[in-house]
Amino acid sequence: MEKRLVIAMVGLPARGKSTMARKIAGTLKLDEVNVRIFNNGDVRRQLSKQISSGPEIFSPENPDGVKFRDKCALINLESARDFLKNHGEVAIVDAANVTCRRRKLIKKIFPDLPVLFIECMNTDNEALEANLRRKASLKEFSHLSMEQALASFLKRIDFYESVYEPLNEERNFILIDSFEGYILQEKLSDLLPYYDRIRDLITTRIVRNLFLVRHGETYFNRENRIGGDSDLTATGLAQAKGLAEYFATERIPVIFTSNYKRTLQTAAPIAEKQEQCSIISLPEFNEIHAGICEGMTYAEIREQMPGVAAGRKNNKYDYVYPEGESYAAMEERIHRGLQKVFYLNNYDDNIMIVGHRAVNRMILSDFVFRPREEVPYIYMPQNRYYHIQIDPQKKIFELKPYARKSIKENPQG
Repeated sequence: MEKRLVIAMVGLPARGKSTMARKIAGTLKLDEVNVRIFNNGDVRRQLSKQISSGPEIFSPENPDGVKFRDKCALINLESARDFLKNHGEVAIVDAANVTCRRRKLIKKIFPDLPVLFIECMNTDNEALEANLRRKASLKEFSHLSMEQALASFLKRIDFYESVYEPLNEERNFILIDSFEGYILQEKLSDLLPYYDRIRDLITTRIVRNLFLVRHGETYFNRENRIGGDSDLTATGLAQAKGLAEYFATERIPVIFTSNYKRTLQTAAPIAEKQEQCSIISLPEFNEIHAGICEGMTYAEIREQMPGVAAGRKNNKYDYVYPEGESYAAMEERIHRGLQKVFYLNNYDDNIMIVGHRAVNRMILSDFVFRPREEVPYIYMPQNRYYHIQIDPQKKIFELKPYARKSIKENPQG
């Protein structure tokens, strides 16, 4: 069987094509496959003497723009062809490829090789909007305000949508939901190399490096109060600074937090130490809501609401705070938060989540099997972090210190 394969990504901008391309390439490299990604946008940015982030160049009514983009596509495809002629095994063409004309060109360039088209779709508007905002903050749009960059990118998408033609006539394709991480449709007319591997990894979560951090000490922590939106103490600020120093040599392009001040205050100095780092707040990572017990100390709950204290002690995972929620109730939103994280993060980038004790316990339980009754007791200190790495060949799970010995942790909160 032919060992060479062309993978052509398909899809509108900001649908996860490049992330999926990197995921496929990274996994195949682990399998010792000679694979390389060829990105049309990289060629366009190299050749363009004007600012190529403007939407006009993507208009189908702009003949000069069409001609220039066709030139970029041809250069990219010829580079992929040369790679495959010189001992390359898998070439991934990372581009929109939303028209039949462009996809026919790909087949014309590779007449004797199998081509697998992989289209990324996403119908989750909330995640798509977040991804658009992140893309609008890239270096390509640095000369524009966020609002201007977002408007420019949305106009670009409009142009692509106006010429979009769905996969149909192609011999081999996979249509995937890049947010949910599953296959919507597939068509296989040829015997393709690496197909089983590719199909498996599309639906498998791969984590290069996930740093799971709990926020620094707050005034509520110090008083053993639950919930609320307390600020960090001097110790908490020192813990955040210690984190910033510790991770200064790690590339962290984005930090995910909750909407609460304590996670944002912990993330801020870390982001400041990075060359370019965004902080994205996700409500899905807000701490467990304690209902009428918000702001109370554990001693007050035991004294004033003995039924609540006893009920939670008997079944901490399923117990619902009056007018609040339980660990079990957080399952769906934590899962959705993680979907957003992996959709918004590039495959080969490090990920950092600054969360809360109960939230981080739930996140860990999504990666490392723990019985439900054990989850509420997972150790979640404020002077250490969890490092998680998962690929098809190994899984790493470790608790590592970052703080100086002089920076103590509060065991509560």
